[in-house]
Amino acid sequence: MLIIQKYGGTSVGDTDRIRNVAKRVIASKKEGHDIIVVVSAMAGETNRLVDLASKISEEPDGREYDMLVSTGEQVTIALLALAIRNMGVPARSFLGHQLRIITDNAFSKARIKSIDADLIRRELAKGHIAVVAGFQGIDEEGNITTLGRGGSDTTAVALAAALNADACEIYTDVDGVYTADPRIVPSAQRLSKISYEEMLEMSSLGAKVLQIRSVEIAAKYNVPLWVKSSFNNEEGTLVTKEDSSMEEVVVSGVAHDKNEAKIAVRHLADRPGIASKLFTTISGANINVDMIIQNVSEDGFTDITFTVPRSDLKKALSLTTQIAKELGSEKIEADEKIAKVSVIGVGMRSHAGVASQTFATLAKEGINIQMIATSEIKISVVIHEKDTEKAVRALHKAFGLDK
Repeated sequence: MLIIQKYGGTSVGDTDRIRNVAKRVIASKKEGHDIIVVVSAMAGETNRLVDLASKISEEPDGREYDMLVSTGEQVTIALLALAIRNMGVPARSFLGHQLRIITDNAFSKARIKSIDADLIRRELAKGHIAVVAGFQGIDEEGNITTLGRGGSDTTAVALAAALNADACEIYTDVDGVYTADPRIVPSAQRLSKISYEEMLEMSSLGAKVLQIRSVEIAAKYNVPLWVKSSFNNEEGTLVTKEDSSMEEVVVSGVAHDKNEAKIAVRHLADRPGIASKLFTTISGANINVDMIIQNVSEDGFTDITFTVPRSDLKKALSLTTQIAKELGSEKIEADEKIAKVSVIGVGMRSHAGVASQTFATLAKEGINIQMIATSEIKISVVIHEKDTEKAVRALHKAFGLDK
């Protein structure tokens, strides 16, 4: 079997933990598997590099920023390869550009376009363990690029897809996917399996277990994806294709995201092309708009409210202010003190009443809903940030997830 294993920053946080990862990897190798290991930078290292960049420049050049923050993984892959070799097993480390992980040129948010699998196949054929730097690639012009926060997950799953691996194991500091964040809900339960679709929703709605693009790739190429802990031997959670047993559970989990900010553009002329101009400008700056509400027109004017990642608020607000002036808006408001709370489950497709129970539960807790968004398998609400934990606990209990 060919297995891709990915270890996050906490799992390789110091040399003792790196040795622990080396032992795990070698144990899998001795079971007769071909092993590729993808690792992140050591815990805190990427943040340290980002802080250095911010001390030099308030808005660092994208190319140079990626050149800097990509160096964290180079340290980890070398240390892990050394640890494996020191235990008597051949290993070789590879940076993204050495494996020809080709991406677009959207610095700090690059997307993988292709992977040259020949080199790594030759390495595996020699009986070696391949240790690969996550989070990074190279564009068509030879510039180093990075894939954004959590990008090592994406690297691992993309390699699994390119090499048609039998499994991709994501090792983190948690031992699977839970019904809610256990730090907020101590009674949260670990799921034995979850569908790609549910995991996509949970990842996009604030669950930090898996990076959303990694789940997209896994779903597209049907990569069996395991979430496990590098600190114990629990079985973890399997992310896989939906089956009939999953539909029996109405709600699988409650997710929350505090990395949200809200912008409201008031008194816009209600005519064709207004929303297009506003959101084309924002998307052109590589900012993801999440929830959008447009009020009913009154006297030929309307309000548009939308959410963006809190980290992009400054840039989004600047662009919105500029466009709003051109469009004749009288007022712009921004709010960082919000959070998004969501209930997710494929069983919603065949069970009624989830929305009404969600709203009733929040009302009972005295929590005001500012925005609502729904899909077939999720209901999301924007609330005041201070109510986040209370909302998550109440919804988790209301849908019987404590059991």
